[in-house]
Amino acid sequence: MKTIDLFCGCGGLSLGFQKAGFNIIEAYDFWDKAVDIYKNNFNHKCIQMDCNEISIDHLLSLKIDLIIGGAPCQDYSSAGKRNEKQGRAILTETFTKMVCDVKPKWFVMENVDRILKSETLPKCITLFKKNNYGLTQVVLDASYYGVPQKRKRYFLIGKLNGSDDFIARQIKECSSNKPMTIRDYLGDELETEHYYRHPRSYKRRGIFSIDEPSPTIRGINRPIPPTYQIHSGDTTNDLSKVKVLSSFERARLQTFPKSFVWQGTKTNLEQIIGNAVPVNLSQTVAECLMNYIKTS
Repeated sequence: MKTIDLFCGCGGLSLGFQKAGFNIIEAYDFWDKAVDIYKNNFNHKCIQMDCNEISIDHLLSLKIDLIIGGAPCQDYSSAGKRNEKQGRAILTETFTKMVCDVKPKWFVMENVDRILKSETLPKCITLFKKNNYGLTQVVLDASYYGVPQKRKRYFLIGKLNGSDDFIARQIKECSSNKPMTIRDYLGDELETEHYYRHPRSYKRRGIFSIDEPSPTIRGINRPIPPTYQIHSGDTTNDLSKVKVLSSFERARLQTFPKSFVWQGTKTNLEQIIGNAVPVNLSQTVAECLMNYIKTS
């Protein structure tokens, strides 16, 4: 199954699909810092390029079976400005047009769940349908798919000349019965019972237990402010017992393996890790698709 990854970032989506048995042959991203990390962790080609400039003729020559990708989500995200006129929403359309020009048998598009409220998604779905793709749309909570993190993500999975909802049942059956906690996944690896995650508002708690899923890993990671006031939802009121997680520990919550090689400034790393698709979520979706392909 020849596969390319558009908007690959540091490779969370790629790694999950590779683990599930897909053959990633090329990946593309515009951000050089993310591309540098990707190149240090994969053997196939990763090209720093604006995805709008990728040659369709080149992609056609590769005889691709599957295109995967997660276009930048800031225009939809609750962590961003939620303004589709900022320019990044157009990259979702770029992905769509590229799939429809290349016409692989399969595609998988990932984004934040808020894309369902966008003006862009209906345009993309209309174009996919015009090009005879059967579509499965799902919003998945990563904590039910092998990730110790409550992170909701939207997946649009397409099959050329297929029927809608062709893989919805299989994906639902891959869900666990309960959310995965940090302790379930990492045991005592973090060497703490409680950790700090900087809240968007001090009306929200900032201290969490490893006996629950992590909240969404974002591209920001700050120390505990000296003026932090204990919130009623905090899992301890003793700040001496609270750890601020490192970039690498946060990458573990994104289910990147310990062996994954990271490089760059703390600011860039936090953003790159926060942008990534959790590896285990990607792998679960990929395994569902691989099993469907093998049995259909």
